[in-house]
Amino acid sequence: MTATSATAPVLTRSSRPARASAPVPFGRLVGVEARKMFDTRSSFWLLASIGIVALAAVPMVIAFQPTDQITYSMFVNTLGYPWSLLVPMVGLLSVTGEWSQRGALTTFALVPRRGRVIGAKAVCATGVVLAAMALSFAASAAGNVVGAAIVGIDPVWDVTLDEHLFLSLFQTIGMAAAFTLAVVLRSSPAALVGYFVFALVIPGLSSALASAQEWFRDAAPWVDLTYAQYGLQSGSMSAEAWAQLGTTTVLWLVIPLVLGMRRLLQVEIR
Repeated sequence: MTATSATAPVLTRSSRPARASAPVPFGRLVGVEARKMFDTRSSFWLLASIGIVALAAVPMVIAFQPTDQITYSMFVNTLGYPWSLLVPMVGLLSVTGEWSQRGALTTFALVPRRGRVIGAKAVCATGVVLAAMALSFAASAAGNVVGAAIVGIDPVWDVTLDEHLFLSLFQTIGMAAAFTLAVVLRSSPAALVGYFVFALVIPGLSSALASAQEWFRDAAPWVDLTYAQYGLQSGSMSAEAWAQLGTTTVLWLVIPLVLGMRRLLQVEIR
């Protein structure tokens, strides 16, 4: 009789089970996306324009405002309006740039889970808003001190802590609106046009409709995001105002962002 011997199978390189690689840490993703926000030519000039606005606004307030109107709130409002239009564009371009500049081919090849990349971009966008608001308040405070010294009056500090927080939330909502448009449209020209329509055109049309139609005047706080943010700008928010802001935020930001993310996770990258 013959004996049979069992031989162990020989594992070649191709037959060995592949080891699953660890995902990129989220903190590293945030760092990479933060660098990508500021190392392009468009982002450089966008940030430069924000700085130029700050440098130009402070002396203009000192030069052209009456003495009794040189207050901290005047500097905050003067800087706040142009920055509310410019700062959100940083977050918008960080998302649309992946498609407009074909960076998504590399980004999502290295990090296949697209939701983690968009989440890192959202964290960076929020950080940009908070940093911009801190810089705006610092520039306004410096302008108030210098302006008061030039005209020979005591500095007037007429913005409370709550009003600082409300203004920061107002700017954060503006960034969220731009970010949502970027996720939904994924095109820099289309998202920029949509953002300026949302920020400049729709509020005027809504105000005109509210003036002409009584039914819309009553419904506007519940369906118009800009109208619902008036309390943030004025520094007073009632319980009803918070409810209206929450309703309009869900209507204009949360629902479109969820639908846009669902599409973004499935769309073919070319």
